[in-house]
Amino acid sequence: MESAQSEKKDAPKRITPEAAAALRKKETLLLARARLQQQMRADLHPRHLEMLQNALADLEKQLAEFGASVDGPASS
Repeated sequence: MESAQSEKKDAPKRITPEAAAALRKKETLLLARARLQQQMRADLHPRHLEMLQNALADLEKQLAEFGASVDGPASS
């Protein structure tokens, strides 16, 4: 009996396909944000920086829909 309970604890939790898709979307947005922030640190052209800032604002708006922290690990 104890081994059956132990196996339940060790089994990975299953998520719905919708939750998995949402998680992948959130991770994609976080990676895109990190890439934009890196480009912004390296770019000096004002018009390109403005374009990157607009894209970053759009990504952060999408991330807010997921409840993601703007100061998450990808922002460093």
